Parts: sequence; C-alpha cells; structure tokens
Amino acid sequence: MVVFGLWFSTTNAYTFLKGYLLFKYTEPVYSVEAEGNINGAIQPKQKSVAAEKENVEEQTKEIQATEKNEPLYFKKPEVGEEIGVLHIPKLNADLPIYHGTDEDELEKGVGHYAGSVLPGEKDNSVLSGHRDTVFRELGQVGEDDLLIVATSAGKFTYKVKRVRIVDEDDRTVIVPRPRATLTVTTCYPFNFIGSAPERYVLEAVLIKTE
Repeated sequence: MVVFGLWFSTTNAYTFLKGYLLFKYTEPVYSVEAEGNINGAIQPKQKSVAAEKENVEEQTKEIQATEKNEPLYFKKPEVGEEIGVLHIPKLNADLPIYHGTDEDELEKGVGHYAGSVLPGEKDNSVLSGHRDTVFRELGQVGEDDLLIVATSAGKFTYKVKRVRIVDEDDRTVIVPRPRATLTVTTCYPFNFIGSAPERYVLEAVLIKTE
C-alpha cells in the first residue's frame, strides 16, 4: 500500500482525480443570472453601466463648468435690463431674459429673480415667465431636456433633472442650491382661467460652459 501511495501521488492519476473531485463537488462560480447573461440577456446590465457612465460624465462636466474661482460677472445688472437669452431646444424657442420679475419685465419676456444668482454662477438662478406668453408651451419640456442660457459671461447649458408642481406660495423654488442650478417656473395649470393656484417648475443642473 505504501508503494502504491507513492506511485499514485507522483503520477498524473493524482492530478486527474483531484481535478475531478473539485469539479464534482465545488459550487459553480457563476449564477443563473450570469448564465443568462452569457446567453445574451445582458442588456439590463449594459444599460445600467451606460447610465452610470453618463451620470459620471455629467458630474465631471458640471465640476469643470463651476470650478473656476474668478467671477463671471463684474457688475450686477439693473432691474429691467436685458441680461441674456433663454434657448429651449425642445421648443425651438429663443426668449429674452430681463433682470427682475415685476410685471414690467414679465411683459417683455422671461424674468430673472433678482434675489438669485445670475445664470452660470454656482447656486440657484431662478427664471419666471407667464404661461400665456413666453412659457405657453413649457409643459412640453421635461426631464433630460436642455435649457441653454446665453449672457455676457458665456453660454451655459443646463439639463433638466426634476419637474415639480408646487403651490403658488411655495418658497422652495428660490432656496439656495449646492451646485449651479437653473430653476424655471410658470403658473399652472396652463389652461386655467384666472389666477392659477400652482406653479410648474423645472430644475436643471449646469453641465457645460462655453
């Protein structure tokens, strides 16, 4: 038996038997889900990776767009002054922006809430407009759509991340944000007769500066 044991351990028979036992009694390293992926069911996984990659790219662009410390604007505009243009690709619309949200400004175009930062700056830049004039079709704009603001400081591209319907006296629309944000609001419902009780709100984050 000793001689047989020495012969067995020094030949290929030992290696073969060891491999067979490992194959026979060891759990496979792949799961049913993984086997399904091998057979072609990998689209959900691919979509998840693609979505994560897109999210990382957007965050990188946002950081690059806001990491400069020098001021974008050297002088605050006067109320009533035209400060730029809001381009909405989804609507193929170019709308003038005026500093201030009184009726004088809103009659001419989109109003920029004077208590908020200017477009492109870090924090929350708030724009408002009438639902029956400049923003009559704003309800067609939703998540992932782009909002582009051109001012004397450059061109700033924002991507809509959230759509909200809030009460007319909801103050969360104008609260500070930790990153460069564009908040666009108008009265809601769009077809309401009289003074509308709610607001349609688009919240977009800066993804590109030119």
